[in-house]
Amino acid sequence: MNFLFSAILISLSLFLGGLFLFTLFIATRVRMGLPPEGRFVTVMGNRMHYLEQGKTQGDAPTILMIHGLGGVAQNFSYSVLGELAGTHRVVAIDRPGSGYSSRHKRSSASLTVQADVVAGLIDALGLGKPLIVGHSLGGAVALATALRHPDKVAGLALVAPLTHMPTETSKVFAALGISWPWLRRLVAWTLATPMSILQRDKVLDIVFGPESVPEDFAVRGGGLLGLRPSQFIAASADMNALPDALPMMQQQYASLMLPISVLYGREDRILNYREQGETMAAAAPDVDLELIEGGHMLPITQPAVTADFIRRNKAL
Repeated sequence: MNFLFSAILISLSLFLGGLFLFTLFIATRVRMGLPPEGRFVTVMGNRMHYLEQGKTQGDAPTILMIHGLGGVAQNFSYSVLGELAGTHRVVAIDRPGSGYSSRHKRSSASLTVQADVVAGLIDALGLGKPLIVGHSLGGAVALATALRHPDKVAGLALVAPLTHMPTETSKVFAALGISWPWLRRLVAWTLATPMSILQRDKVLDIVFGPESVPEDFAVRGGGLLGLRPSQFIAASADMNALPDALPMMQQQYASLMLPISVLYGREDRILNYREQGETMAAAAPDVDLELIEGGHMLPITQPAVTADFIRRNKAL
């Protein structure tokens, strides 16, 4: 019996060790193939990576872009950032822990903490009072920033935003529901990367569908960065932290006294436009809701439409 137990333990160790080495190999290749494209600034102990284009034109506010769960700044630099840079200073950030931004070991993934980091970054980069664009979970971060730091935000342009606690979570994010940090790290360094590769087509069909995934999304859109363990760890922490702040935020939307525009695709397979978009339009006093045909990844699948939507925000 002891021999059998030892054999099983050795086999398991070899299996996990193999997965770890494979994950390390993929993470290294991704880091070498997609190095940071932007600059860094430290805010509240978080080393924040950001991309910047354009210049301030007259009194036009800067546009600050925040990506969603598991996303990266390249989701915006794929096209939308460049389309707006001709008339505005545009900054797209990697949220703490995502992309090439690090999350300080003592920092929480809570929306309130992320909002404070965004406010600190606004000061650190001298962005004045920007229009904040938030996609998906980035929409919740944008809303938290406006609630906690209303003096630092001119308006919100929210693209397929998370605004309320979902009644159900997409199966794409099922693996992220790990509440124990040690298990989250173990899965990140063993199972997460190979499973992401094996299930790539199925996952992307849900995330982008019914629209097609651009062939250059993996590199130009930063898709390959999602294969790194750090990305899984950050996304899992972000998702598990939502109940700490989002339900309370929902009760405060009526206090938002700034222009808010919301863009949603009716065929979104990640978030329900009625539960998130229509409910948000009814919750705050100055919300313009625009519904179009499309899925969840509008900044990549419909960049011209997204850029035009942002330009029409009353804050600009």
